Amino acid sequence: MADARRQLRSGTVVLGGMGLLAAALTACSSDDPDKRCVDRDSYNAAKGYQVVADKNCKTVTTTNGAYYYGGKKKSGWVKGGSFTKSRKSSGSSSDDDSSGTGVHRGGFGGGDTSSGG
Repeated sequence: MADARRQLRSGTVVLGGMGLLAAALTACSSDDPDKRCVDRDSYNAAKGYQVVADKNCKTVTTTNGAYYYGGKKKSGWVKGGSFTKSRKSSGSSSDDDSSGTGVHRGGFGGGDTSSGG
């Protein structure tokens, strides 16, 4: 009987620890880990865009700064990404049309039409 309680307690500790670790990792993750400020005018076919100081994307400067998402950074240059931030899928269903496509997908109780029963 004591062995069964000990196993139950150790299993609870392991599961609780895993949940705590998952919560900590989620809290520490950044929304934009691959967001870099680049000079739009510095494009080079072999290197990509030159990475510049973040202040060039926040204020008006002589550098044509813009945020660049993703890509691979090498020696102060980045390529293979995009100036458009990718949308993250939240996994939740919603009827709002944030994509601008005009398409609404309903589920149980969703939508404005009723189905006969």
